[in-house]
Amino acid sequence: MTFVRLGGVAHHVRVDGSGPVCVLAAGLGMSWFDWDRVVPLLAPHRTVVRFDRPGHGLSEAPAAPPTAAGEADRIAGLLDALRLPGPATVVGHSIAGFHAEAFARRHPGRTAALVLLDSSVEEHPRASRTAPVLARALGALLCAAGVPAALGPAARRLAVRDDPAPPGLVRRVYRSSRVLRGTLDENARYAAVAAELLALRERAPLPPGLPVTVLAAPDGSARWERRQRALARRLGARYEAAEPSGHLVMLDRPDLVAGAVLRVGQEAA
Repeated sequence: MTFVRLGGVAHHVRVDGSGPVCVLAAGLGMSWFDWDRVVPLLAPHRTVVRFDRPGHGLSEAPAAPPTAAGEADRIAGLLDALRLPGPATVVGHSIAGFHAEAFARRHPGRTAALVLLDSSVEEHPRASRTAPVLARALGALLCAAGVPAALGPAARRLAVRDDPAPPGLVRRVYRSSRVLRGTLDENARYAAVAAELLALRERAPLPPGLPVTVLAAPDGSARWERRQRALARRLGARYEAAEPSGHLVMLDRPDLVAGAVLRVGQEAA
């Protein structure tokens, strides 16, 4: 188990395998172990880096509110701390799709390829000034009532069907008030991060010829499929459908995730 300190915050990081670098960034409220089914498929071919954002997994609470630029620079800082400076393939799941794209735009020379895994999409985000305040108040109320310790693991089981994560790790992570507060805060700032990314697209183009794959899980939703295809067109990306799969594609179809990562890596090479 490794911890890297960035901006005064201890980040939990796992590194497996060898070869070109691949960074796995999980979605809202998820943890490093949610990639456990993908890592064995990639580690023979890639140096696989997975980490917990502040307020997630085993990382400490955040020192500052999340932003698109901050999350992009966090990935760069982690790679620096791990002495992995070479271009990396970055995989962003759900809200971390914002972070992965922001990394490619802010650090184009350090980006080998992108895989956006059922990524969040917001065409017209409306940021709220009150949402973070309400999230902090709700977090304080729930934590004072002991909700994380009493119901955190049960909430995880409801959110993740057929959860393969070890029960001991689920209890360790999701009984924590730190994780509840971190998840609520990141969710409250979702629209602000989305708006920041839209602005970044206007002034910071992706590197020419960057291999990008949008791997989506339509799961029967024609509207979600249309939005994911539109994202792929916007980024000049390959579109792939993960079928059958729910939103947590890394759990449902780790083979498709690993295959997409290896393909974009070959294109980058």
